[in-house]
Amino acid sequence: MTPRRTKRTGASFCRRTRREFLWQAGGGFTSVALASMLSQDGFLASQAVAADGVSTFENPLAVKPPHFAPKAKSVIFLFMYGGPSHVDTFDYKPKLFELDGQTIPVKTKGRGGSRNEGRVVGPKWKFKQYGQSGQWISDLFPHLATCADDIAFLKSMTADSPIHGSAMLQMNSGKILSGSPALGSWLNYGLGTVNQNLPGFVVMLDPSGGPISGAKNWSSGYMPATYQGTTMRSKGAPIIDLQPPRGVSRTMQRELLDALMAQNNRHLAGRVDNSDLAARVASYELAYQMQEHAPEAADLGQESPETIRSYGIDDPRTEDFGRRCLLARRLVQRGVRFIQMYSGGSHNDKNWDAHGDLVMNHNLHAGATDQPIAALLKDLKRQGLLDETLVIWGGEFGRQPIAEYANGTGRDHNSYGFTMWAAGGGIRGGVSVGATDELGSAAVERPLHVKHLHATILHLMGLDPNSLSYFYGGLDQKLVGVEPIEPIREII
Repeated sequence: MTPRRTKRTGASFCRRTRREFLWQAGGGFTSVALASMLSQDGFLASQAVAADGVSTFENPLAVKPPHFAPKAKSVIFLFMYGGPSHVDTFDYKPKLFELDGQTIPVKTKGRGGSRNEGRVVGPKWKFKQYGQSGQWISDLFPHLATCADDIAFLKSMTADSPIHGSAMLQMNSGKILSGSPALGSWLNYGLGTVNQNLPGFVVMLDPSGGPISGAKNWSSGYMPATYQGTTMRSKGAPIIDLQPPRGVSRTMQRELLDALMAQNNRHLAGRVDNSDLAARVASYELAYQMQEHAPEAADLGQESPETIRSYGIDDPRTEDFGRRCLLARRLVQRGVRFIQMYSGGSHNDKNWDAHGDLVMNHNLHAGATDQPIAALLKDLKRQGLLDETLVIWGGEFGRQPIAEYANGTGRDHNSYGFTMWAAGGGIRGGVSVGATDELGSAAVERPLHVKHLHATILHLMGLDPNSLSYFYGGLDQKLVGVEPIEPIREII
């Protein structure tokens, strides 16, 4: 006779025998201790059940194999927020010196709208050729000029928007609208992170404030929050709100984590969908580990006095950016996948957005970053890390060759042609790709879109930009969009 299946109710559950009660209670109690031991070995996080209730949940930040052998393991993106002027930094235009002060016909479009003529502002710094490659670099960057042969200049970059907020979103996420994952999120989604005790995607902001479009620039968008960027500071507590409240010890935290692990284990035994719980446990575990490892990573006291001086940390002008550059090198050493540093924050002359006094603005920001960036490249090279660390420099766009106002040296935004550069991590240094016209107003030779830069970064990290996708909204979403895109082969 087949036993009849009965529905378990609260009353029927209470009518258990003493033997059944002790067996169930004992099994549950001992599973807490078992969960603690297994969690310390990382067993539970890798054995949880995924959202379908059947397949095995895996740590989303676990190391994943690349599509092919990578040339770089980490990326450091030096973001010059506000839009540095390419014709005053790396895009030498002799014609502008000749035309300085003259009103000429030229088509431009920026935040002030479209114009057909304007007063030329000649470059305010001299240019010289540096290195065996003879790269043209202005006097704004005397330290960086000594690294000319390690750098590949992209002199025909273009973007879709001349407005800060949307242009920054595109440079960071590939889209001018918010809601898409940032570049660092894509890399952590595609490759995971080597160091499970530190975030895989770190953002270091300027002390004057964050960029105009805020945290959208390091958001994971439609991906799980696991992949979003973590803001980190070079002074004080490296990560805010990381330390537990007063009176809560690490032992108490460990006990809480173990209890969550035990709950996770009970769901696992019942084959219950616990993907959200498992992801939460993984996040709590990471935060717990960061309490110990983040302060050590940010402890610049472990560095030699010579290293501190080389980054300009002993000079008030370069101290902050120098600290962040040195911290970036230390994070790369510890396996952090993607690090982004902002030069400039807030609004107006707090960043590179030189609408009024170009000379004051660019002297300020180049002076604060030139020595630290050069020190970073040289230090990475000395440590044997430059070959596997891709360094990117640039802003959301460039600036126009003509004055924005009737008086002054300020320039409006220019998304039709500007310069960025790359070094290390599989980059062929000492080369320049593309060109703008004789005034620097628009790209005319080998125009490069932001998506070409993104494709190059993914490619150097061992990911096929046309294959890396995330299913969302009924589509296989990609950082580089739906149309096939090639990396910039000339610099690889």
